[in-house]
Amino acid sequence: MRALTFAEYGPAGVLEVADLPEPHAGPGHIRVAVRASGLTPADCYLRSGRFRDTMPLRLPHVLGMDAAGVVDEVGPGVTGVRPGDAVFGSVDLAALGGANAEYAVLAAWAPKPEALSWEQAGGAAGNVETATRTLDLLKVGAGTTLLIEGAAGGVGTVAIQLAAARGARVIGTAGVRNHAFIEGLGATPTTYGPGLGERVGALAPDGVDVVLDCAGSGSLPDLVKLTADPARVVSIADLNAAEYGVHLSSSAGPGADPPAVEGLAAAAALAQQGRFTVPVAAVFTLDNAAAAHRLSETGHARGKIVFGQ
Repeated sequence: MRALTFAEYGPAGVLEVADLPEPHAGPGHIRVAVRASGLTPADCYLRSGRFRDTMPLRLPHVLGMDAAGVVDEVGPGVTGVRPGDAVFGSVDLAALGGANAEYAVLAAWAPKPEALSWEQAGGAAGNVETATRTLDLLKVGAGTTLLIEGAAGGVGTVAIQLAAARGARVIGTAGVRNHAFIEGLGATPTTYGPGLGERVGALAPDGVDVVLDCAGSGSLPDLVKLTADPARVVSIADLNAAEYGVHLSSSAGPGADPPAVEGLAAAAALAQQGRFTVPVAAVFTLDNAAAAHRLSETGHARGKIVFGQ
């Protein structure tokens, strides 16, 4: 099968599409013929070698954490799904990849909503899991005022919608060109950078309850000040979070939080109700993966970057 791999750490140019043996579904897993799969910033970090000491990989490594496709193998012990079903989901997160390929083995999945295209569904699972996990950590619910730093990216756009569905009020930071975009998803927009505290204070005179940092832009000191308690801030992007007493949440690697894969079915239900979508920043083929990674590394993609088959 064709799969996106890299055999050495480095810039996007080390990526290549290789012909590899097909994987097969083991106990508790399913295999799908992939129609679309996602790209996350973590894929770029893995490829660059940023995590080589804490999460060493066996090279060559197949990238990709989430995918959507048609089930063609069902492993022992799996019920409720059969070959021919359309699903979206994620690989075993401990494997740190495997979805950017013709076939992918999924460890968590949900039926693909008809309301989502293949590209939207292919990029959904990782961001849904991350958003659900972090919103749970922050105890976001009805009446919560949540600030999302970096609200126009893949996780931010999903977190806006899932938080709003819980009854929370969401304030999101983004560049001015993305304000109407995140407002359409359910957030009150504001700009990031100096003066954030004053801008947020004008929008939420009673303050914000919790903050989700999706940007990793070095703003944690300011974000902690907004809540006066680092325990009320969670980051998914700032590797220096511990210096500020902030929890850095991840579903893989040392100190990982338990994955929130139950969020997949919840998001699928919301999509069918017309209350959830997956904004897609761009769709690439596997052969153009280097361009996709470079776009991700700009930090300015609006929504999820996806690979289509």
